[in-house]
Amino acid sequence: MHTLWRPRVLGAWRVPASGPVILAVNHTHMIDGPMLMGTAPRPVHFLIKKEAFVGPLDPFLRGIGQLAVDRSGTDRTAVTGALDVLAAGHVLGIFPEGTRGEGDFAALRAGLAYFAVRSGAPVVPVAVLGSTDRAGRLVRKLPALRSRVDLVFGEPFTAGDGSGRRTRAALDAATVGIQERLSAHLTEARRLTGR
Repeated sequence: MHTLWRPRVLGAWRVPASGPVILAVNHTHMIDGPMLMGTAPRPVHFLIKKEAFVGPLDPFLRGIGQLAVDRSGTDRTAVTGALDVLAAGHVLGIFPEGTRGEGDFAALRAGLAYFAVRSGAPVVPVAVLGSTDRAGRLVRKLPALRSRVDLVFGEPFTAGDGSGRRTRAALDAATVGIQERLSAHLTEARRLTGR
């Protein structure tokens, strides 16, 4: 990552040094996950679409602890694997929008709220901000080579109302609260980085 781009990491000290943590990451480029895995202060286990687990990437991704998820429905194996990561006191990485897009946290899926409320793990918002300039790009879904990519870690927070309830209404309310926190972090990260 440091050879192809120029990552700048801000606020990594905010990630708790031990215990379960969920990193909620915006997603605009193909390299967001690998960039975070290479720069985060602790090893990260991401939920990654099962389509990425092909050929030699399959044993590699599984070998470094990444979790395949079938996005066509509720993937109980992936849900159990993610909860196991948190129960073991590790770091789970989630793209709460579910797929690559504008990276503005505008449309969150309920998975992040479920994992946060069920596990009680703190959520750390992470803004990955690369160049939006299309010039110099070899691949449309990647930032231009040697461009700066900022990874900004926010303050950890606890999702939900503290009751641990996982009803649809409770998860919907937790999702709204999470979205507000993630959007506020993204705004602050853009202010800090000038992006």
